[in-house]
Amino acid sequence: METENKKESRELKKQTAREENRKHWMAEEEKLYELWQKAYFPGGQEQLNRLAKQGKKPVRELIKLLIDPGTEFFELSRGAGFGINYELARDVPSAGLVTGLGKIHGNWAMIIANDSRVKAGAYLPINCKKHLRAQDIASECGLPCVYIADSAGGFLPMQDRIFPGKGQFGRFFFNMCRMSARGLKQYTLSTGGNTAGGAYIVYLACESIMIDKMAYSFLGGPPMVESAIGEVVSMEDLGGAKVHTGISGGADHFVRSQEEGIEKLRELLSFDPKQQLHIQRRKPRDPKVPVEHLYEILPKDIYRGINVRELIACIADDSEFSEYKRNYNPGRGDNIICGKIYIEGIPVGIVASNNNGVIYVDAARKAAEWVVRCCSQKIPILYIQSSPGYMVGTQEEYAGIGKYGSDMVRACACADVPKIQWVIGPDHGAANYGMCGRAYDPRFIFHTVRARTSVMSGQTAGFILTSLERANAKKAGKEMNEEAAQKFQEMMIEKYSREAHPFYTEARLYHDGTIPLKDSRRVLAMAFEVSLLTPISSSNFGNFKF
Repeated sequence: METENKKESRELKKQTAREENRKHWMAEEEKLYELWQKAYFPGGQEQLNRLAKQGKKPVRELIKLLIDPGTEFFELSRGAGFGINYELARDVPSAGLVTGLGKIHGNWAMIIANDSRVKAGAYLPINCKKHLRAQDIASECGLPCVYIADSAGGFLPMQDRIFPGKGQFGRFFFNMCRMSARGLKQYTLSTGGNTAGGAYIVYLACESIMIDKMAYSFLGGPPMVESAIGEVVSMEDLGGAKVHTGISGGADHFVRSQEEGIEKLRELLSFDPKQQLHIQRRKPRDPKVPVEHLYEILPKDIYRGINVRELIACIADDSEFSEYKRNYNPGRGDNIICGKIYIEGIPVGIVASNNNGVIYVDAARKAAEWVVRCCSQKIPILYIQSSPGYMVGTQEEYAGIGKYGSDMVRACACADVPKIQWVIGPDHGAANYGMCGRAYDPRFIFHTVRARTSVMSGQTAGFILTSLERANAKKAGKEMNEEAAQKFQEMMIEKYSREAHPFYTEARLYHDGTIPLKDSRRVLAMAFEVSLLTPISSSNFGNFKF
């Protein structure tokens, strides 16, 4: 009886913990939805009224009209630009730009649309970064680009940070040229002003559309023309839709409204060849464990370990997981779990942090070996990241953690199959590299509200930096005031914790979006589908194959 009571008590505690986890993550995701609302309605009703007077719809409404009925627009980086704290702008909602993936006539396309409610669609550094990231995804995945252009051009007060560099304004046009040359079509619908550099979004498109008495395109607007050559001219006569579709040839199609422009875009895209998936896909099956179970199994304590197999069961078709080296050195080798699953019929290799996530030598060896196997078999890889780093100490150093951890990093860097990173917990130190962080060119990175990305945890940073301050004081022949030391440590913990938060990292485009747990399987499946529209190259690991 006593044993039964203990068992019941244990089950009750487990159920209570799961309920607490669910409430916690649902509350955290409410904050995410609040952030999205700010992205959707910059400037509030006043800006909506201004658009209405101009005969314009908000840009996301245009995108909804553009994509196939009944399909979803997968928006990227909605949280970009918030709290960015430029000298002249604390917030740049959604970086003044809507980017994402939508299906048009059954084909995936990258959509890049200016939101003129944010700084008149002008480009600040974060806008440039977001625009370029969208083009990079399109280029890697072999997608056409659709530009809905309504921009004041470069944000002139910050010209030194948007104009002359490689990763800045001019790179948009370089990318358009290179993608067009590769056969990746570039289509532009101009719904407003496109001045100076912004005019090239119209001129460089494979086909461009301009709206009568709404769209304008010129290298220098009327004030610049008057200043430079003394000519007085209206916007319409200088670079309106009739000028560029009827006289200069700078644009190709004349329309009279945004709705007609969207119809024309859909018409143009209807002639694009049908996309094909470069992998054998089987019939999708729902998981036996619902994806909503994630809310219960992810502990609200971010640094508490999890059994990642439970998580995999929530995203895998039929909850099936073919695990690699299941019995390899338990407690050390199983801190990374490897194997294969199907996600909506797509075969995917898994490299996943497990338990407390610390990577031991044995786990690093297994992961590196598995990545090479996936590459040899041309299977895309999902990195499920929840690791605070590689194990430290003499035992691991003597065993070769530096060497085998480096092999894991090398395998990740050289893997030419599509890679996607999904961060579900701590994401610190070199584990960010070995588990395919931004520097290792994953096709997509998605964070959950539980993700925390920084060089180390707040607690560790607070301890190390306070110890250094104490040592520096001692060298100077002083004793550090312990109350001051405590305040300094708390300040460092707060700083690191704030900067590791997914909203902070998304604002700076270190990942492609914070996604609700309930959407995880669907978004990951979409990302793999899009990533496999281009053929997988042969393995980068030479003639050596398992």
